[in-house]
Amino acid sequence: MNRERRPRMKKAATMGSLIVDMLQKRGLEDKVREYRTWQIWDETVGPQIAARARPVRIREGVLEIRVDQPVWMQQLQLMKPKILGRLNERLGGGILKDLFLRQGRITPPPVLAPPPKPPEWLDQPLSDADRDEIETALGTLDDSELKERLRRILTLQKQVARSKER
Repeated sequence: MNRERRPRMKKAATMGSLIVDMLQKRGLEDKVREYRTWQIWDETVGPQIAARARPVRIREGVLEIRVDQPVWMQQLQLMKPKILGRLNERLGGGILKDLFLRQGRITPPPVLAPPPKPPEWLDQPLSDADRDEIETALGTLDDSELKERLRRILTLQKQVARSKER
């Protein structure tokens, strides 16, 4: 078999960029832009509206928004042109044609948990003797990338050992 050789990639493509490329090749870039609405909703409308109204679906350029109370529906009805303009501005053009408000129960946006605290052993300081020992072990290596990775591993190993001593 004679395969056509393609040049090596300098950097691996992200999954997101591959999906966007695939959708663009199929002529679905407008759909991708439409559905970015969910990503930008909270930031575009602000926390007060985002707590009371959530996008549900898009049909033929009309964004359906579920609102939890009639008072908020009335308020959002008055704000429709402003919200629609902000969304379209952020989406990059006249993607959305209208907003359709419907009363109903909304699910609050997911609350992201704070990142876990790093383990205590990562805070263990190394002595000069520990650093010298690590550098002595790495002294004969010529490959700088390998040397740096091994330095990191040996440093972590020393930190774990120091935390167990206490």
